[in-house]
Amino acid sequence: MSNKLKYDLRGVSASKDEVHAAIKGLDKGLYEKAFCKILPDFAAGDADYCNIMHADTAGTKTSLAYLYWKETGNLDVWKGIAQDAIMMNLDDMACVGCVDNIMLSSTIGRNKNLITGDVIKTIIHATNEIVTELAKYGVQIHLAGGETADVGDIVRTIDVGYTAFGRIKRSDLVINDIQAGDVIVGLASYGQSTYEKAYNGGMGSNGLTSARHDVLSHDYASQYPDSYDKNTPESVIYVGSKKVTDAIAFDDITTDVGRLILSPTRTYLPVLKVMLSELKNQINGLIHCTGGAQTKVMKFVDDNVHIIKDNLLPTPPLFELIQKESGTEWREMYQVFNMGHRLEVYLKPENAQKVIDIAKAFNIDAQVIGKVESSDNGKKLTIDSPYGVFEY
Repeated sequence: MSNKLKYDLRGVSASKDEVHAAIKGLDKGLYEKAFCKILPDFAAGDADYCNIMHADTAGTKTSLAYLYWKETGNLDVWKGIAQDAIMMNLDDMACVGCVDNIMLSSTIGRNKNLITGDVIKTIIHATNEIVTELAKYGVQIHLAGGETADVGDIVRTIDVGYTAFGRIKRSDLVINDIQAGDVIVGLASYGQSTYEKAYNGGMGSNGLTSARHDVLSHDYASQYPDSYDKNTPESVIYVGSKKVTDAIAFDDITTDVGRLILSPTRTYLPVLKVMLSELKNQINGLIHCTGGAQTKVMKFVDDNVHIIKDNLLPTPPLFELIQKESGTEWREMYQVFNMGHRLEVYLKPENAQKVIDIAKAFNIDAQVIGKVESSDNGKKLTIDSPYGVFEY
């Protein structure tokens, strides 16, 4: 069975073609190539300022957290879910220069018959902990409350989302203007930064439906029927060989499969706070490699550029595990998973080392992973990887 068919049967899409078709033609805001939609300053009507509002969720990662929690009784995994949903908002906003004084509101829907009050308490307290931790790095987040609803008729287990709002000077914006002659610095999604408490497998919050079903054992289909859509054909439900508690070891790390996949989405906010204060005027593009993964940049470039990624960071063990269990073609892996770096900085070669030094000061690996050349045949992307050369 092809991987595309598996994705369709599971009701997911890495490219979100139908979503993009639905919003085609809608107002793109003040700057078409901005990573987030930028609006006029409706809050105060100041022409020197702009507004940014962003909403996102932890996606289907909550289903894996539910399964892991039921298997182990460990509530800590829900702290990671709060971080996933928050950072999918804040790191997108950071890619347009919004790295401070952000308002944050939560929207949580749960099935009360399955999700206990302790889970809700853990998520809410984790939100406060994340805000407190970011403040140490000069990133001020203001909690505006939110909505927590018992909606078991429409939510299978739990859905965790946040909405964020920022107001910044237009002069502080980063608007993508990726040009021939730029190099690409990639910042690792894996490892343990100075502000993380444990090793991060690099998962983020994209590709979880595939990772969950392709890696984990079919035993979970009967044990936890609430963790997946019953309308999905059984042939694509939990078709892997692993249990969430199976030990996995690499380098000097020992963990289990569940925790590795559930690694909380790394935030780059502390890094970007420093980077933008020192290099803002030298940066031509910031790309958060979320939906679309290594092909995400193609949504933010002109038709006359060729993005070449030919010096990628090593593929983390997590993505090697997913590929081995799923048999997914490597070309498609780069479209679904970040494969080792989830933040890209586009700038001139002479400024690349400064970005690398800032990242490494936070113990985040970084390197020049590619370059931008001109193209006479429309925009294109080439990934020259250890597993082959792929064109998009």
